[in-house]
Amino acid sequence: MAFSLAPTSTSEGFRLEARDSVGSTNAIALERAREGDPGRLWIVSKKQESGRGRRGRAWATPEGNLAATLLLIVGRDLKTAATLGFVAGLALADALDAAVPGGRISIAPDGGSGARGNRFELKWPNDVLADGAKLAGILLESSQLDDEHSALAIGIGVNVVAHPQDVPYPATSLSALGAACNAETLFLALSDAWSQNMRAWNEGRGVALIRERWLSRAAGLGGQVAVRVDGNVVRGVFETIDEDCRFVIRDDTGALLKIAAGDVHFGAVASAGAV
Repeated sequence: MAFSLAPTSTSEGFRLEARDSVGSTNAIALERAREGDPGRLWIVSKKQESGRGRRGRAWATPEGNLAATLLLIVGRDLKTAATLGFVAGLALADALDAAVPGGRISIAPDGGSGARGNRFELKWPNDVLADGAKLAGILLESSQLDDEHSALAIGIGVNVVAHPQDVPYPATSLSALGAACNAETLFLALSDAWSQNMRAWNEGRGVALIRERWLSRAAGLGGQVAVRVDGNVVRGVFETIDEDCRFVIRDDTGALLKIAAGDVHFGAVASAGAV
């Protein structure tokens, strides 16, 4: 089965470059931008050999998993463009719901409970969880093209057939969850769900709606949380994300703290102080 775009995606001008194997889909996307590509280009593969996660961490994509990057050409307002990471999380969660009927979810030490009926939950800022374990990650990278335009690469990696074993957090794959879904089927659903969610985002004018939808899928909302920020650990209750999509917690004094970047831990892990 070959990778293909959903009809809605094609009709809105999205294009596809599929490869058997890549070094990094994000790197290829940014290279295409420097070569003059107009954007709305998906780079997709079932094997990625030098993928990256947040803060330079490696992201392995063995044969059969999904590595996909969407290249967009955006203006100078990278702060608004950065909220497309939350659009990506919503699109992937919607795609998983569509492509994996009957998936299961349960309480886990470092994940959400699925209490709001979500089989796939979103962990701030860029993970998708299933059974409380990391199923997928999202990475945004940008490169300035000229005084008015930047390239934005929105990378999405999903553990379809395999997940890493030697990581300091719970991880899982669709295969481990008993789901009979391949990378091609999931990408088809993702390309459709992306179009729907990007229309809702509406060039940044719909960020409030995206925020509301994201919170409806948020892992750990209302529970104990620990966030590592620049070597320090902040603890409290996960209250919300604000209008700029920053992580908001209420500490023991009742003060609200807004965090723009950090590593988040929920539940028993946060309470035990093992961060």
